[in-house]
Amino acid sequence: MHLTALLGLCASTASAINLYVSDYAGNVTTLEFLQESSGNYSLKPTYVNPGCAPNPSWLTLDSHSRLLFCANEGLSSANGSLTTFTINSNGSLTSLSNTTTLSGPVSSVVYGNTHDKAIALAHYSGSAVSSYLLRDSKPAFSHQFPLTLPHPGVDPERQDAPHAHEVLTDPTGQYLLSPDLGSDLIHIFAINPESLALTPCKSIPATPGSGPRHGVFYNPTGFPNAGGKTYFYLVEELSGHISSYEVSYLPNQGGLSFTGPLQSENATWLFNVPGRNAPAEIEISPDNRFLIVSNRNSTAFTLPTIGDSDSISTWTLDPKSGAFNFLQLWPSSGAFPRHFSISKTGQFVAVGLQSIQTVAILQRDVATGLIGEPVARVEVSGNVTAVVWDDEWTGMGWVG
Repeated sequence: MHLTALLGLCASTASAINLYVSDYAGNVTTLEFLQESSGNYSLKPTYVNPGCAPNPSWLTLDSHSRLLFCANEGLSSANGSLTTFTINSNGSLTSLSNTTTLSGPVSSVVYGNTHDKAIALAHYSGSAVSSYLLRDSKPAFSHQFPLTLPHPGVDPERQDAPHAHEVLTDPTGQYLLSPDLGSDLIHIFAINPESLALTPCKSIPATPGSGPRHGVFYNPTGFPNAGGKTYFYLVEELSGHISSYEVSYLPNQGGLSFTGPLQSENATWLFNVPGRNAPAEIEISPDNRFLIVSNRNSTAFTLPTIGDSDSISTWTLDPKSGAFNFLQLWPSSGAFPRHFSISKTGQFVAVGLQSIQTVAILQRDVATGLIGEPVARVEVSGNVTAVVWDDEWTGMGWVG
């Protein structure tokens, strides 16, 4: 696939980090984030690759294999697709394969063992979960699991059909989960440790009408096989809430059991916001101490040079109970933060602002967990759908 160089690359420095951003204009853009000699930060596009067109919706980076997987949602097509890129040392991308998929892939996750890997996809409009074995780094179809909905949900406009919104693995790597916005369910699949085949287990119900979108696991010890409790935090797009559950593992890899919700909080906490909040992304900080959520459509702030801005909320995590306690509501530096990701060090949050076609980098205090002012921002070619850091690789070797 032809790569378009937007700017000449400067000499590689240890402080330069690449990010990759997808947008609905059909492009995956490489961004270079650099601290300059003045101490200021710059963020600039260095390469654009159209190989995941027409509607890139999600990026999954496999650092060790130096591969970037891009899901094309195919908004006006009968099918979607999955593009595999190799990541070159200068941050440019080379298309390795393009695989036709069921319609509407909006999330992917790589899973596997020490010998083999697979990638799973959540199909929002296709109402399914699918998986592909990665042979010679190229996807080979493995399984497809159609999801059904006997009748519309509490919100008939948004819950007219099953809408798998994400796929993620549990901390032990035994299970794949998929929050389903349309069915108010969290689908569970057992992962065969040898073949990587998926076996459906009993789905877990969420609160009716809540619209599960994305989730994240929390093990207070940071070591999932060391015992102790495991918790799951669920972002609910339709209710605007975050809900927590305690996770139990059934014997013989027979599934998961969730107790709860133990706690359910408005994702903007007690703040009155003008719009109906639709929380989008959820992550736990690299130090395992804070829960972070992006909020869309609520216009919680008005900024002097930017105008309307949505928000990011931060919550402290109690390792004894799994409770999450409100810490901060902060401007996302623009409207509709569909996606965000945290740098490996925890010092920066890259926010994908969908409706203003912008990526903003916000500073973050690792000790307190508080998010601060933006240090850099840049516009890209279309509505941003995902942004990921490539901060384990400098172009000369591994970091950390």
